[in-house]
Amino acid sequence: MNSGRHTTGTDPYVPGHGDASFDVLHYDLDLAYKVEGNRLDGTATLRCRALTATDAPRLDLSGLRAAKVAVNGRAVKHTQRGASVTLHRPVRPGEEFTIRMSYAGKPRPVPSRLHGETGWEELEDGVIVAAQPHGAPSWFPCNDRPDNKATYSLSLAVPTNYTVAAAGELLRTRRSSSGVTWTYEQPVPMATYLATVQIGRYELIEQPGAPVPVRTYAPPKQDREAFAASFGRQPEMLTLFAELFGPYPFSSYTAVITEDDLEIPLESQGLSTFGQNFVDADWESVRLVAHELSHQWFGNSVTLTRWQDIWLHEGFACYAEWLWSEHSGAATAQERVDHHHAALSRLPQDLLMADPGPELMFDDRLYKRGALTVHALRMQVGDEMFFRIMRSWLTDNAGAGVTTEMFIRHAEQCSGEDLGPLFEQWLGRLPLPACPRPH
Repeated sequence: MNSGRHTTGTDPYVPGHGDASFDVLHYDLDLAYKVEGNRLDGTATLRCRALTATDAPRLDLSGLRAAKVAVNGRAVKHTQRGASVTLHRPVRPGEEFTIRMSYAGKPRPVPSRLHGETGWEELEDGVIVAAQPHGAPSWFPCNDRPDNKATYSLSLAVPTNYTVAAAGELLRTRRSSSGVTWTYEQPVPMATYLATVQIGRYELIEQPGAPVPVRTYAPPKQDREAFAASFGRQPEMLTLFAELFGPYPFSSYTAVITEDDLEIPLESQGLSTFGQNFVDADWESVRLVAHELSHQWFGNSVTLTRWQDIWLHEGFACYAEWLWSEHSGAATAQERVDHHHAALSRLPQDLLMADPGPELMFDDRLYKRGALTVHALRMQVGDEMFFRIMRSWLTDNAGAGVTTEMFIRHAEQCSGEDLGPLFEQWLGRLPLPACPRPH
């Protein structure tokens, strides 16, 4: 089922991003942002390890100007062209080295013919960072590969009265005459596209009742009834998913609701971002709250190493919606399966799940057929084995990168069954298989 289009280190779905010659082990970002005027000043310190010899390691940085660059404390020459910064300093295989770069400018989303604009985006009064799949270089220099996870330290100074929510745990805030510095730590390895900061005038809503702290940053004066119907059940959702999939993989969970409407919500590590338009009792909003939360297991803890395997994130997150639907007394999972199978059967059958191509990697058909694939596995192996496969998959690969082939192998080893024909039918062929139902 692997077409062979993937090349080691850099991904054809996101061309031009990533350097296969080294990994970043840790990012330390020291930033200051002026909301008025959209000005970002930063110093990034990257602790790295060379995988192969190279004369010129390369970092991704888009729309911002690199100034001083040093390797192991010594200034080095660099060349910045387009969205990359090349360091003119050879490294040897296995060498550990530290890159320190100061940079500044007016951050803006990273453009792409294939994926539109992603990354740092100004709101009416604040900022969101929605970086999937290629927007991380809009705000910090990075090795923008999903298979290179690293830990993070982040300090961000903003004007007083603004809140900073980030992908990590808040260590402290420090006030000064010019504003407030928010300091976060992300000790669990994280892909670059899952790193985020959200800046706005928010109030904090603590939501007890889950195994870990759950909180929402929202604009003041929320409609309490609408909030309760959608975001108010996040602790219950997290508790259910922890029972089904295994312990929640991070120290806390945060939702950010912007005052602006957003077209779609998006997950980051330990944090998800929504527009004000998703605060209502409608199933289309509620399902997305569940969807983004479930990504903390499927996508953020266990992360694809190549974008062609995006169904491993979206198919499981979509299926988690249906599990929440059944648990909450709405439609059963099987009713959701029947409905979406019927809908897919009326649409073009031109999407290959195992390798959908960059143009179709976020097509809604991939989400729904991915969820149907998960249900087909459940119907084949039975409930007890299905959830055993899920929990052990997430436990065995926590914090790591995975592929479709790895999941199939894991499911077969757990179940003792030959599942190749099932996955070939659902992932490796175009026609939609028959609707999966209980035997």
